[in-house]
Amino acid sequence: MPAQIIPVDDPADPRLAAYRDIRERDLVGRQGRFIAEGKVVLNVLLRQSRFETESLLLLENRLAGVAGLIEAAPDGVPAYVCPAAVLDAVAGFHVHRGILGLGRRGPARDLDTALGALGDNALVVVLAGLANHDNIGAIFRNAAAFEADLIVLDETAGDPLYRKAIRVSVGAALKVPFVRAGAVEEIVDRLSGNGFDCLALSPSGGTAIGAYRPNRRRALFFGSEGPGLPEPVMRSMRTVRIPMSDSFDSLNVAAASAIALHRLWHGAGSAD
Repeated sequence: MPAQIIPVDDPADPRLAAYRDIRERDLVGRQGRFIAEGKVVLNVLLRQSRFETESLLLLENRLAGVAGLIEAAPDGVPAYVCPAAVLDAVAGFHVHRGILGLGRRGPARDLDTALGALGDNALVVVLAGLANHDNIGAIFRNAAAFEADLIVLDETAGDPLYRKAIRVSVGAALKVPFVRAGAVEEIVDRLSGNGFDCLALSPSGGTAIGAYRPNRRRALFFGSEGPGLPEPVMRSMRTVRIPMSDSFDSLNVAAASAIALHRLWHGAGSAD
């Protein structure tokens, strides 16, 4: 059977506690849960995600338009349905989409386990010091488009399951495997030891990315906007750049990731 429809008319209903004060709890965490919002993202959560769905929270006037989501939900998952005033009171702000889901993170994998599950032809993305959730979400979206096998986040990178990151990724953050690892220097060592050609993307990179001939196992490192990757880290691996006008400094890291990942994508050779 699909999700269980449960009408709710009281914003203090304890069954909605996990959805309360969404923006504030984005910052302090949800004890192993995350919020997904919007029809597109919920479709990924329910049909393609690596994560379990705990419940749904829907505006009553959106119910007819999300029948497919209701059908796709695991058996017995509660779908709480309420009027706009109740949902806004619970969330703490006006929820324009009126379609929310609560997911459970599950146990975290370690880097060695994740690398051990990859095949001989693998593309890994590494995010080092990247804290902006718009950029994180966009890079996950690009990683899904160009079939990256794994995203590794260093100890200082932001959370891909932050609500805004999930939304910007259009659900890719729920689909593309990722792991949290330690310092970026350690990540370089672990990837190199597992046969990966480690590439640092930088405007000052020594090789134009179009001239690079990909190894079957390749890992592309992205640093934060502005500072980029630390110099000692870049000296420890091959550096690549995206050729562009001499009169302009650089691309946004998310835009650069789309170009670079397409060049390293195993399907690029057969693309039109």
